[in-house]
Amino acid sequence: MTRLKLILTAAAFCLAGHAAIAEELTGTLEKIRSTGVITIGHRESSIPFSYYDKSEKVVGYATDLCYAVADAVKVRLGLAKLEIKLVPITPSLRIPSVLSGKIDLGCETMTNNAERQKVVAFSSTFFVAANRFVSKTAANLRTLDDLKGKTVVSTIGSTNLKQISELNEQRHLGLTIIAAKDNFEAFRMLESDRAAAHVMDDILLYGSVANSATPAAFVVSDEALSVEPYGILLPPDDPAFKKVVDDALAATYRNGDIGKIYAKWFLNPIPPNGVNLNIPMSAVLKRVIEHPTDSGDPEAYRIRSAAQ
Repeated sequence: MTRLKLILTAAAFCLAGHAAIAEELTGTLEKIRSTGVITIGHRESSIPFSYYDKSEKVVGYATDLCYAVADAVKVRLGLAKLEIKLVPITPSLRIPSVLSGKIDLGCETMTNNAERQKVVAFSSTFFVAANRFVSKTAANLRTLDDLKGKTVVSTIGSTNLKQISELNEQRHLGLTIIAAKDNFEAFRMLESDRAAAHVMDDILLYGSVANSATPAAFVVSDEALSVEPYGILLPPDDPAFKKVVDDALAATYRNGDIGKIYAKWFLNPIPPNGVNLNIPMSAVLKRVIEHPTDSGDPEAYRIRSAAQ
């Protein structure tokens, strides 16, 4: 082969390689590469997952995992620098935010279920909660039937609000149901006796109680109304981006970093008040870490949670 042919052949391979890369980088990955920015949606008061500390810095378990994802995206795109832009979101705005491209990742406490999967995508599960309610200890409310005829509050746009509304109709509970803008407002309604119970994911209720002025004044119900697997909210129909996110979480699970991140937020004092939630990792979450899944079927997690 002549020198000219060698040069032409090498150039052809180079062009083909660049074309393949250009073809591969579509959707969210291409958007991030071209802008040099990844946009993370976060919550303001979802302790310990995604919230502001005393210095207004966004912190939390889900936040740390999303920073690990951002690092993986940076490596995948071969970027020397990747800016992380943080955007506050609410339960009612998180899906519109990811569908419009306002955020690339939703890093908070969003339940992955079949209904939502019709509209958006989710990463592999990174936490498994249950829907319960918190009430004042003195009220002696322990089961759903104990709430009959009372006022309860949940957060707008949450699966918890949807479920308690459905249970109210199915079981003729006669509840007055209030939709609060976020978990902070909902718990304040309970504290001020504007509601007899706050219905939400148990892990968030434990966080609210632990950070209240009088933790002993509140009790979380033993009765679980549902299973709630959390995933990072992702744009729909973007398998290349989802693969990078899932691979980043899988690497965090494999190398043991997940244990350190979990201990940081659930087994040690955390901002803003230095409270230790002291919640050991559940059996179901251990199984999810060993065998990552993005299933939105609650039954998959109920089977695995038998040892809890």
